[in-house]
Amino acid sequence: MNLIMKNEIEIRLATIEDLPAIEKVGDTLFDNPIKRNRAIEFFEDPRHHLFLAFNSKEVVGMASAFHYVHPDKDPELFMNEVGVIAAFQNQGIGRTLVKRLWEYAQELGCKEAWIGTEKSNIAAQKCYKASGGTPDDEPFILYEFE
Repeated sequence: MNLIMKNEIEIRLATIEDLPAIEKVGDTLFDNPIKRNRAIEFFEDPRHHLFLAFNSKEVVGMASAFHYVHPDKDPELFMNEVGVIAAFQNQGIGRTLVKRLWEYAQELGCKEAWIGTEKSNIAAQKCYKASGGTPDDEPFILYEFE
């Protein structure tokens, strides 16, 4: 897979071989500690994608997504999460992860990608705009089912 180097940061598509590295970073980067069985399930599903940013062998950033199809649409990519460890923020890593994820989605045939964030998350909004995203003209309301 193509590598993008930025100030000694390597960004690449993750594989199952990266599981020990993401387990090590755990909830320092991800929302929760890594569940090994769910991570394996994620990597075994060809519609799930995870790009990682490495500083040497340490994971310092990630962007996850899945692509999906619908009977009346071309494939689309839902970007689920983007995160960068605090010490590495404001260096363009998040933006590069998002750009690379969108490039990869296009390689997969996706015609559109989308991601949501809270109104209060100004850093995420800046990242997504800098990555080429544009805010939707019509805000949406999120419903959760638990």
